[in-house]
Amino acid sequence: MWIPTTANAKDRLFMRKALRLAEKGRGFTSPNPMVGALVVRGDTVVGEGCHAFAGGPHAEVNALRSAGDKAFEASLYVTLEPCNHFGRTPPCTGAILESGVSRVVVGMSDPNPLVQGGGCGFLREKGLKVDAGVLERECRVLNQAFIKHVTTGLPYVTLKAAMTLDGRIAARSGESRWISNDRSRLFVHGLRCSLDAIMVGIETALTDDPLLTARMGPRTRCRQPVRIVLDSMLRLSPESQLVGTAHASPVWVACAGGASAEKETRLKEAGVEVLRLPSSNRQVDLPSLLKELGTRNITSLLVEGGSRVLGAFVEQGLADDFYFFYAPKILADPEAVPVARGEAKGSVAEAFAVHDVSVRRFRQDVMLHGRFREQLF
Repeated sequence: MWIPTTANAKDRLFMRKALRLAEKGRGFTSPNPMVGALVVRGDTVVGEGCHAFAGGPHAEVNALRSAGDKAFEASLYVTLEPCNHFGRTPPCTGAILESGVSRVVVGMSDPNPLVQGGGCGFLREKGLKVDAGVLERECRVLNQAFIKHVTTGLPYVTLKAAMTLDGRIAARSGESRWISNDRSRLFVHGLRCSLDAIMVGIETALTDDPLLTARMGPRTRCRQPVRIVLDSMLRLSPESQLVGTAHASPVWVACAGGASAEKETRLKEAGVEVLRLPSSNRQVDLPSLLKELGTRNITSLLVEGGSRVLGAFVEQGLADDFYFFYAPKILADPEAVPVARGEAKGSVAEAFAVHDVSVRRFRQDVMLHGRFREQLF
């Protein structure tokens, strides 16, 4: 049973340290969550660990191994409720009992509706003191993609766009290099590295001929995202950089049912995976696409454009959060490409609301990050 308790300053301090440990797994644990754990005796950390990669030992096990005999009668802090079921690894509750810790402090419950509260309840039944809900919101923010996927089967969708101060992502010709500066672009490459997949529409693919890879430098460990093109009629050129690198890193093309079988064959021969999906007005049905991605264990998706794709995700209520970069430039051209195209709105009251907006600067660029949903998953 999940029973939140009141946390003191010490518990919050150590849970923040556990959250920082959990961040070390960003980009490598999917479809599993990021989790951090600490073993504490008195006011001293005697063991720490994180979930470093999918299929690897869980954070609790790594922290208890790090502590060794010092875990006896100590407290274990963990950002996510310890598992009490067999998956790729044995249940962590068994390792906790064997270690001899006397108290477990948990950040958030297991979001899986089949096991929620089971780990805490089991440990309480075995006589351990369990305090739950310490920095729960922060723990949930960390794992929004995991929570959404495990509760809905869908990926967490993040929109990204770089634009001028007057909201244009490209000149009327489609040319957009470069609106944002190198610091902003490096941050975006970090986003690509941390999420499961990145997607653009076919117009962006044709105009920019992008690679859509995460380029962080030789000293930074980085997992490449699956690269996805929304291409209803399979217009993607076999000579494009995406198709040319499909054997080295996955490229998926989402098309409508009426797309050319001959074009599909050519793409498949080049190593591209083609996803035929339901469509309307020759456009791929986005909810069907997200459902398909979820079944393929894509828990997080970065949508980088173009404007019709971004507009469709907003209008259909499919986007969860956004990173919008504003550069100190003004195109002042009504024919330049807006950040989002959609149905005309008759009044400001019809605008889509965003929530929890934060601001960050990259030299003269300004980044806004916020959510399209008022409540967290």
